[in-house]
Amino acid sequence: MADPHGFINHARSEAAHRPVPLRLLDWREVHDHGPAAHHSEQSARCMDCGVPFCHAGCPLGNIIPEWNDLVRRDRWREAWDRLHATNNFPEFTGRVCPAPCEGACVLGINDDAVTIREIELAIAEHGFREGWAVPVRPATRTGKTVAVVGSGPAGLAAAQQLTRAGHDVTVFERDAAPGGLMRYGVPEYKLESRFLDRRLEQMRAEGTIFRTGFSPGVADLSLFDATVLATGTPVPRELDVPGRELTGIHHAMDFLAHASASAPTINARGRRVVIIGGGDTGTDCFGSALRQGAASVTQFDIRPKAPHERAVSTPWPMQPLIWRQATAHEEGEYVITGDESADEIVALGLAHREVGAPLAGRIFSVNTVAFTGVDGHVSRIRGDEVEVIAGRRVPVAGTDFEVEADLVLIALGFTGSEPGGLHAELGVEINERGRIVRDSSYRSTVPGVYVAGDNGRGQSLIVWAIAEGRAAAAAVDADLMGTTTLPSVVAPTDRPLGV
Repeated sequence: MADPHGFINHARSEAAHRPVPLRLLDWREVHDHGPAAHHSEQSARCMDCGVPFCHAGCPLGNIIPEWNDLVRRDRWREAWDRLHATNNFPEFTGRVCPAPCEGACVLGINDDAVTIREIELAIAEHGFREGWAVPVRPATRTGKTVAVVGSGPAGLAAAQQLTRAGHDVTVFERDAAPGGLMRYGVPEYKLESRFLDRRLEQMRAEGTIFRTGFSPGVADLSLFDATVLATGTPVPRELDVPGRELTGIHHAMDFLAHASASAPTINARGRRVVIIGGGDTGTDCFGSALRQGAASVTQFDIRPKAPHERAVSTPWPMQPLIWRQATAHEEGEYVITGDESADEIVALGLAHREVGAPLAGRIFSVNTVAFTGVDGHVSRIRGDEVEVIAGRRVPVAGTDFEVEADLVLIALGFTGSEPGGLHAELGVEINERGRIVRDSSYRSTVPGVYVAGDNGRGQSLIVWAIAEGRAAAAAVDADLMGTTTLPSVVAPTDRPLGV
């Protein structure tokens, strides 16, 4: 059983981050994971509740109390096996998932929740160091062929599960390398590509085939017994205000896709950057612009500043609405001391900043009204403050303001699946919300074509994408073979976007 006094004897303690001045110099991972003993101590805080709500908080149904207790007892190999029983890619979720499991932790009712995500990542990294991430090859081959279109977390999870079930799986990816938004949307400082590549190496060794730089058509997919569409929701939400046609205004993903390249297609260096959107994507732009050496970075968030205590609108065990500071925002608060060397001034992009001034900041409860420019290029943003009245955001009179900007990044989320291209060629039905229509077994309106991830669920979290990929794989396997032993813990749902 769990340590009955663990949560009493140990306070929540998160692993440290690399110092801000150092991490702004490169794109390496921000986190310093800490020693195994730290995670063993933190895992002792898990109470092994009679009803562990963390299970329900996690879309994957991770058996969290069990692997917490295994870590507490230094039984890391068993913890690795227990974790991988429900999650194909804990090294991804341990880095970029917002941890709804922690929001549902019973300890969080009147204390700080267990550091579930950090322990999950510690198990994953421990296992990779020990060489436990070996290929899991099927005992028999079924002779059935499956195409997976899209190599984000949903597509990769579906592909790995179906390969391990004995099917011949080919993953099609139109970009140059697999990974989807994990490679081309999540910044390197949050998820380095090398962590993605080592998992892909395991999948290739298991027998999954990857065809990159290729968009399949109906003729290509007709050669397979089943097709899983895991194409995501790549259509960005637009900001339709005067001046949108000015140059220097870009969608966030166009910036993030190559932000860490030696010669990025969109470069924030020396620019006054304004990010419109206060979510994770906007925050990723925030940290990336700082690393590129932006002269200043300002992030607009139409929402009010979150409270420091759990809001009454999101009671336990819901994912709490609460003030959080991302590592990027921590970096933005870095204050120039005047002790930096000339090289550091250049490297950190501080040449335009004053001693004692932070690099960047956020503005809450603001709405973008218009862009203005000089010679066809954006130079300023007009906005106003907003307040919520009867559930609607309305401008506050007399709060108009302007902010200088010569690079604007729109990070307002995504509207849905691409309506044309392969989807139109296949003839799958797309509803008014931009989602591909599917039934309770992930089948689209076209026989033999299944739907997994954001393109059927709507814009959501990486943990939901992996869960959907696993569940869709089980549905495909059941239809191809008449039965399945693949686990499935979720079914299609019409939850609100982002949940």
